[in-house]
Amino acid sequence: MANHQSSLKRIRQTAVRKARNHYYALTTRNAVRKLRATTEKAEANAQLPKVTSLLDKLAKRNIIHRNKAANLKSKLAIYVNKLA
Repeated sequence: MANHQSSLKRIRQTAVRKARNHYYALTTRNAVRKLRATTEKAEANAQLPKVTSLLDKLAKRNIIHRNKAANLKSKLAIYVNKLA
């Protein structure tokens, strides 16, 4: 166990950040799943900018890689455009 004040603080900060990052990643994953399950074009068009924004935020915070965010956004845009 850590003995220094700075080590204890670092452990606390890491735990808080890990929980926050996990929450954001889980929320975004669920939003992507919900968008992929949508079959109505109007609803999908409304959801796409929100999901894209969430993915950009995750990439900016280095929770996911920026290329993964770009790939997901591209595939979601293709899916939404193919909806009739």
